Amino acid sequence: MKNLIRIILIASSLLFGASLYAADHVIQELNNGPDGAFVYGPSYLLIQPGDTVTFQPTDQGHNSESVFMPEGATPWKSDISQPLTVTFTKPGVYIYQCTPHNLFGMVGVIVVGSPVNAEAAQKAAAAIEKKQIMNQGRITAIMKNVH
Repeated sequence: MKNLIRIILIASSLLFGASLYAADHVIQELNNGPDGAFVYGPSYLLIQPGDTVTFQPTDQGHNSESVFMPEGATPWKSDISQPLTVTFTKPGVYIYQCTPHNLFGMVGVIVVGSPVNAEAAQKAAAAIEKKQIMNQGRITAIMKNVH
């Protein structure tokens, strides 16, 4: 009987252990911040698989939409001015933007675990930056954190 209880306890800890250590993060959607106009705070975040991120519309009129992610990851898009919580499970680089303000350079980067897709992310970031009419150089600066 003791062995059965030990097996159940070990199995339970393996199944639920990862969620016990998962962290919750908040990214604010801002009209103005330390990095200028139309920003996420923070615009770069390093997290671990299993962590969650809540995109919080601190100022109205913003959202969060994934535009680049590791292969097999689930895309997301929040409604305008509505919070959204995303759980990240796949390691790699994720790039997201504010749909109404993407041309203004309202972008952010999340690295989950290891940046296994860093080379492809750099190319995606360069393509995104070419489309921006404001805050050019922002995504290039954010991507310097990815290594």
